[in-house]
Amino acid sequence: MARRRRPESRVIQPDPIYNDVVVAKFINNLMFKGNKPVAESIFYTALENIKAKAKVDGLETFKQALENVGPRLEVKSKRIGGSTYQVPREVSSRRRQALAMRWLISFARKRGGKTMTDRLAAELIAAANQDGGAVKKKEDTHRMAEANKAFAHFR
Repeated sequence: MARRRRPESRVIQPDPIYNDVVVAKFINNLMFKGNKPVAESIFYTALENIKAKAKVDGLETFKQALENVGPRLEVKSKRIGGSTYQVPREVSSRRRQALAMRWLISFARKRGGKTMTDRLAAELIAAANQDGGAVKKKEDTHRMAEANKAFAHFR
């Protein structure tokens, strides 16, 4: 692992429809085998489905889902004196956003449904309502951090 310097973060262009960088990052994470137009159509159609089903703005539901899924605490393994401890740590805002996107997409892919647009729309609605697999993953992560609070002094 290189220890000299941190790599500079890449600047991502905002998406063409909502002019939002977070949406562009989510589309990039959703992309499969470099097929960006397919990922864009899946995402935008999912937002339209949300608007049709839940009668709320799709973009607001997406932002709320990201906020609800992002973990505040996580555990990181640290080896001290021959023992490995799960040390709870706070999650930075960039990592919180990245984890939320990753979890939403992975649980949408696992979800039962006809098309990826339907599955993604259902997972975003569930996450915005504090329900679904991604929110359960966040709660499990928080539960693990709370259980290992005794090792917080190893930070």
